[in-house]
Amino acid sequence: MAEIEKQKDKEKEKLPAATVQIEQEGLPKTIVRRLVKDKLSQLSTDTDISLLRDSLLAFSESARIFIHYLSATANDICKESKRQTINAEDVFKALEEIEFPEFIEPLRASLEVFRQRNSKRKSGSSKSTESNKKAKLKEPVENGKGKMKEQPSDTENEDGQAAEQPSDNEDEDGQAEGP
Repeated sequence: MAEIEKQKDKEKEKLPAATVQIEQEGLPKTIVRRLVKDKLSQLSTDTDISLLRDSLLAFSESARIFIHYLSATANDICKESKRQTINAEDVFKALEEIEFPEFIEPLRASLEVFRQRNSKRKSGSSKSTESNKKAKLKEPVENGKGKMKEQPSDTENEDGQAAEQPSDNEDEDGQAEGP
């Protein structure tokens, strides 16, 4: 009997850890509440609907389970294609496989909007990256003596003078070639 009680005590000790793990995997309550309230307000404009904590937890857990199920199905599709990275098409196929085809077109539209916004950001940031690189070339650097000087450009030597180009009959060290 003492062994049975010890096992029950060990199981009770494990329960708080499981509860903590569920809370860590759960979606943020404020986001779930806002999503549910926004959708309910679209469906019912005449009354303000309040949510009980239990219903909010049920929505959150349902969404979490749906995400797990969808990601596992998309992962299976990815593995069948002998790939290791899940892409958007895998998710679309998974939605069809778990019988939610009505989600595919709205998701495709949202993904296209996201990609367009992202491409605009990337094109804007690549221009600023190029200008940052040019600005860094002009930044002063320490010359080892505690004094600051600008980095030489490609056509200048370290003294700021125009770099001499080796003549045709000189090697890279400035030594004359040949006899």
